[in-house]
Amino acid sequence: MKKRALAVTLAVMMAASLSACGSSNSGSGSTTAAPAETTTAAEAKATEAETTADTAVKSETSDGYELALVTDLGTIDDKSFNQGAWEGMKKYAEENGISYKYYQPQEGTTDSYLETIGLAIEGGAKLVVCPGFLFEEPVYLAQDQYKDVHFILLDGEPHSGDYSEYRTEANVMPILFQEDEPGFLAGYAAVKDGYTKLGFLGGMAVPAVIRYGYGFAEGADYAAKEMGVDGIQIMYNYTGAFAATPEAQSMAASWYQNGTEVIFGCGGAVGNSVMAAAEEKSAKVIGVDVDQSYESDTVVTSAMKQLSVSVYDGVRDFYAGSFPGGKTSIFSAKNDGIGLPMETSKFTKFTQADYDAVYAQLKDGKITLVQPSEDNNDPTKDLKLEKTTINFVE
Repeated sequence: MKKRALAVTLAVMMAASLSACGSSNSGSGSTTAAPAETTTAAEAKATEAETTADTAVKSETSDGYELALVTDLGTIDDKSFNQGAWEGMKKYAEENGISYKYYQPQEGTTDSYLETIGLAIEGGAKLVVCPGFLFEEPVYLAQDQYKDVHFILLDGEPHSGDYSEYRTEANVMPILFQEDEPGFLAGYAAVKDGYTKLGFLGGMAVPAVIRYGYGFAEGADYAAKEMGVDGIQIMYNYTGAFAATPEAQSMAASWYQNGTEVIFGCGGAVGNSVMAAAEEKSAKVIGVDVDQSYESDTVVTSAMKQLSVSVYDGVRDFYAGSFPGGKTSIFSAKNDGIGLPMETSKFTKFTQADYDAVYAQLKDGKITLVQPSEDNNDPTKDLKLEKTTINFVE
């Protein structure tokens, strides 16, 4: 598919800039904090990686780290996708005295990802968590190469490099999220709370980001129809990266300057650029993937995936001997796998009762959302909105 091929190409281009940016449980016995470790492919071949705080814990009875996470583009402290996955794995490991560690690829390529997965396995990993759809091909290859190792793949399903074969073996648990649903909730809540000029600043135009944006626009329009409000406006752009950049901050600042009231920053550290602009302009932000209210006072709410919960549950099932491999697990409103963090949200009009009511409609299937058409990331081509105008900035 063209948009996926483009996304992979962009991932390779961005890697350099982002790098600046049924088993036995051997967890009996206590754990002690080891010198924190992050391992890249090059460093592992030569010496132990430089240490940073809180990245690895090793069992006193183990020679390696049996739980591993290989990061997607970005780091485990991105306050977003990687961090959510890491926290779920870490929580289970620490509760059960299991050794754990994360590894960071040098490049956003299949070869680099696969090499780093191999390093994690050489380091003792029995279960490897791979967050991001760019791991689809690496896990497709790894599932055969490492038949005795289990994998949790977030936001993707294993497939060959040319997309001619999708195949998930019993040692792989793919997890997908209905990102359009938390996006919908965020857009709906924003309009219900009184915002009429919105923005969506996405990262790379990968499937998850596209679904977030489409849902956001549909939610805004749905609320406007309920309220009988016309003239909802949405500025809309993909930055092409998951990094915090001066360009992203400048675009967000210009939108705020021209009247945009709240921007959905959807793309890892892109959100930090939006927050910086919002702080300068006394404007508002919607976070993504995890509750980002702790990042900035400008964050009104966050469109969340239950990342840590999904990973925690997958790791728990692995150690319980009930690993749900060979099939894709879908997290959506139906199984409470997405949502808004109402406890920390800063709404002035949108209430918990409002949220519960619309969430129930999503959960019961009374609200249906439009899925992106093949090879397209432009919402103006797919969405038929009645009260909302999208200005798609390419």
